[in-house]
Amino acid sequence: MSDDRLIVALDVPNALQGLALAERLGDSVSFYKIGLGMLTGGGLALANELKHDHGKRIFLDMKLFDIGNTVESAVRGLAQFDLDFLTVHGDPHVVRAAKEGASGKDLKILAVTILTSLNRDDLDASLLKAGDVQDLVVERAAKALEAGADGVIASPQEAALIRALPQANGRLIVTPGVRPAGAALGDQKRVATPASAISDGADHIVVGRPIHQADDPKAAAQAVLNELNSLTRH
Repeated sequence: MSDDRLIVALDVPNALQGLALAERLGDSVSFYKIGLGMLTGGGLALANELKHDHGKRIFLDMKLFDIGNTVESAVRGLAQFDLDFLTVHGDPHVVRAAKEGASGKDLKILAVTILTSLNRDDLDASLLKAGDVQDLVVERAAKALEAGADGVIASPQEAALIRALPQANGRLIVTPGVRPAGAALGDQKRVATPASAISDGADHIVVGRPIHQADDPKAAAQAVLNELNSLTRH
């Protein structure tokens, strides 16, 4: 049984390349993230194939944001694919609508707090409220969880703070921005290693480029898994 704490981001242009990568990774990886970048390249079809033909778990990273009625309708449609995780923005009205759309399904609604590629300068440019990024992430996480989110997306640097929230009891924390030691940061600004992210309270880590851009993706994935296996599982 592979370790589903590792979610591999299939950040490749289309479903054919995504399926080829999943086949190279084989049984070593059981959980995949499919995002907006592949939506027009057959992403939903790939999600369905990996889920139902290959027995993989699927995290659909759509980061939905709209009026409540539209979000509810979109989530109700996506929930028919019987996938595992779906992201929405963490605004309470969005979370409540998404939960309504997922009603009766096992789809977990995960709220985005502040993207891991953003820092305080970026928030200033977007006219978002003043304050320390970590404080804002924790505040948004608390509000999203109070609105019914099954979990949150947050950088590894905020995982421990969110895990300490009373509202986070029994909820999921999924951390992108995870980079194995020595890996390039890319466009990520708030990062941590796989082991430290899990130790700080994350349930799942998302790793993309350090795996799919590696000369040997399976070996790169196994290196992350080895690091996770060095920890005592919860």
